[in-house]
Amino acid sequence: MDAIQDSFRPSTFGWLVGTLAGLGVTAVGLAGFAVTIGAAGEWGAWPLLATALAIAVVLVKWLANLAATYEITPERLILRRGLIMKSIDEIELYRVKDVRLNFSILNQMVGIGTLTLTSSDETTRPGELVIREVPSARPRREELRRLVDLARQKRRVREIDMTHDDL
Repeated sequence: MDAIQDSFRPSTFGWLVGTLAGLGVTAVGLAGFAVTIGAAGEWGAWPLLATALAIAVVLVKWLANLAATYEITPERLILRRGLIMKSIDEIELYRVKDVRLNFSILNQMVGIGTLTLTSSDETTRPGELVIREVPSARPRREELRRLVDLARQKRRVREIDMTHDDL
C-alpha cells in the first residue's frame, strides 16, 4: 500500500462562511435565534422553527462531509464515501487529464475551493469528479498536479488528445 501524502474532507465550516448558501443558513439560524430570545410573543414559533431548520441543514451538510474522505498517495486518489454503506473508489493518478480549481470571492477569503478532476479512469467515466469545499485548495491542487506528473513519468505514460475535425 502506498504511503498517504494527504488526507482531507470537505470543510463544513468553510461551507458555512465561504458560500452564499452557508451564509444564508447561518443568517437564518442566527436571526431566528435572536428573534426567539428578543420578541418571542410577537412572532410565535416561526423564529424557533427557522433556527431548527438551519441547524438541521448544517447537520445534514456535516454528515455528508463526514461521510467523504479523500486520500492522495503517490500513485492514486482514493475516495472513501458513506457512513453506513461505504464505498471506496480509486483513480490512478497517471490517468488524470486535468485538475481544475474553481472558487468564488467568498471561497478565497476562507481558503476553500472546488477541485474538478477529469480522467480516463472508470471512476470518472460518467463525468468529472467534483470535490467541493476543499480546505487549502490551491496547495492541494498544485500537489496533486505534481503527483500526476510524477506518476506519468514513473509509468512512462503520455496524454494524447484525439479530435475529429469532420464532426
